[in-house]
Amino acid sequence: MKSMQNDMTVGNPMKIILSFTLPIFIGNVFQQFYNMADAVIVGKFVGNKALAAVGSTGTIMFLIYGFVVGMTAGFTVLTAQKFGAGDMKSMRKTVVGAGVLSFIVGALLTVLFMVFMKPLLTLMNTPSDIFADAYAYIMIVSGGILAQMLYNLLSSILRALGNSKLPLYFLIISALLNIVLDLVFIMGFHMGAKGAAVATVIAQGTSGVLCLFYIIAKVPVLHLKREDFYVESDIYKTQLRIGIPMALQYSITAIGTMMVQSSLNILGSTLVAAYTAAGKIEQVVTQAYVAMGTTMATYGAQNMGAGSVKRIREGFRACTIIGAVYSVAAAAFIMTVGKYMTYLFVSEDVNVIMSSVEVYLKCIGVFFIPLAIVNIYRNGIQGLGYGLLPMLAGVAELIGRGVVAVIAGEMRSYTGVCLAGPAAWSLAAALLIVMYFFIMNVHLKKVFGTNGKD
Repeated sequence: MKSMQNDMTVGNPMKIILSFTLPIFIGNVFQQFYNMADAVIVGKFVGNKALAAVGSTGTIMFLIYGFVVGMTAGFTVLTAQKFGAGDMKSMRKTVVGAGVLSFIVGALLTVLFMVFMKPLLTLMNTPSDIFADAYAYIMIVSGGILAQMLYNLLSSILRALGNSKLPLYFLIISALLNIVLDLVFIMGFHMGAKGAAVATVIAQGTSGVLCLFYIIAKVPVLHLKREDFYVESDIYKTQLRIGIPMALQYSITAIGTMMVQSSLNILGSTLVAAYTAAGKIEQVVTQAYVAMGTTMATYGAQNMGAGSVKRIREGFRACTIIGAVYSVAAAAFIMTVGKYMTYLFVSEDVNVIMSSVEVYLKCIGVFFIPLAIVNIYRNGIQGLGYGLLPMLAGVAELIGRGVVAVIAGEMRSYTGVCLAGPAAWSLAAALLIVMYFFIMNVHLKKVFGTNGKD
């Protein structure tokens, strides 16, 4: 049954990691098209103030999306471990458990965000000239949280079984649909920022439904039987033990970025627009790191289930090499020609905004290797089943980002705001490397012996 999916407990780790990462990277880039299409079309056809409105909610979007992604990935770590161990009966029970927990938490998040959104935007110093558009946009996105949840849960389940290609195909379809709907709602119906949000929710829901249809039609190992719905409390406890810290990890990061956004908002809507455009460029390039992290979570979980400590070490080493090589190439690109992507987002005051975009891109490009380490080691450690330790690295990120953001806000320094992210990455990377060596050289030796089953 394993052969129908992708067993990551055998074969060359470097090849496995590369082949698994690439579809996720492409898929993540297409997922960025959701927000990028919103930014491009809003910026071009509605104006810079509307672009700033969409951009000013970016950190809240990250809070919502990050919580959903972290939680669903955490809930399915146990799925990958059971699959790696060859225990298909328990694996299906973990799928049911993940579904139940995701629905409950998704419904709660929807209510919480919709109730507290206006005070949150006020707390973040959202400029008054873009407040109404920002509120309308983010409220619609909040109402679609369960649509996000459906896709991310089902794609996490497929990836836990080693299938990273199908989620990519559905994302491509969904991203193209989002662009078409953006044009229809914004240019055709003149709905402005609200139209972009409606298009995003519909597109996300479509990708989730496509995943569900595929599983029903093509993945018999996930076809649930009556006995699969009797989920032991230990499964729920383990999923919550891993999933909630992973979700909070993203939330802690998002809180830090909200502090940055708050300091940025003081500087006015023109710099908010520049920061928004630069952030979109950054997100495309850095999706590779997110993909590497997702890969290491699955790779670590399957090999932890198989008890193969040696392969876990080999996987971390291989992915670190891939991350370092990519970082050098990405930094060279983003620090030289990256600023010209500003033309995608802006149609007025391009030269003014582009100079500010360039400052941002140069600030972050120097620190791409720490960012690679953060994603690879944080997610990899989470895949091994450790929920709390990586969350502590998130606290280090929050401290680094928050301190620099507050100082930058006090000094009214745009460059300072741009350096908040790199400060966070550097602190978290140092802490995660220490954690990794502790886990591999101390804790796993107690659990498995020197090399586990190898």
